[in-house]
Amino acid sequence: MITRRHALYLLSLLLFLGLAGCASWFEDDEPDPEVHLVKVEVVRAKLLEQKFLLHFRIDNPNDSDLTVRSLEYRIHLGDILLTEGEYDHWFTVGPKHSAYFKVPIRTNLWPKVRDLVKMLKKPDQPIPYRLEGVLQTGLFIAHDVHLARNGVIIPADLIPEHTR
Repeated sequence: MITRRHALYLLSLLLFLGLAGCASWFEDDEPDPEVHLVKVEVVRAKLLEQKFLLHFRIDNPNDSDLTVRSLEYRIHLGDILLTEGEYDHWFTVGPKHSAYFKVPIRTNLWPKVRDLVKMLKKPDQPIPYRLEGVLQTGLFIAHDVHLARNGVIIPADLIPEHTR
């Protein structure tokens, strides 16, 4: 005859074994999606407020749909934090496809204008930038993809009137 104590041990054992198996349900060996900052578009630039559109591309290397929940981002130009924020619009990227999306941002670069002017004095000299953040994916269970991209921009390439 099974006593209450034995039943409790048996139930605990089954629960433990069942939960250990659950962990493997959510593991996958699929590669993470890649996120690229493709373009920064100036919408409006006033003295104390600047509006930009950040153009991102997400590459889905997997054989299944990728549901994107949100993107937290920080963008540095040299040592200056240009902007940070969160984009909370859900969308889906098809298997082995890319998707583009735009993130509107507002910032005030006035306190940093002196440092920015120093960087832009030599428009042919590359300026390092850094994109950091977290892309949250998944339909039912969230999966965080940590982002860290580095690169350089050459200001002269972005100024159409600039002649070399």
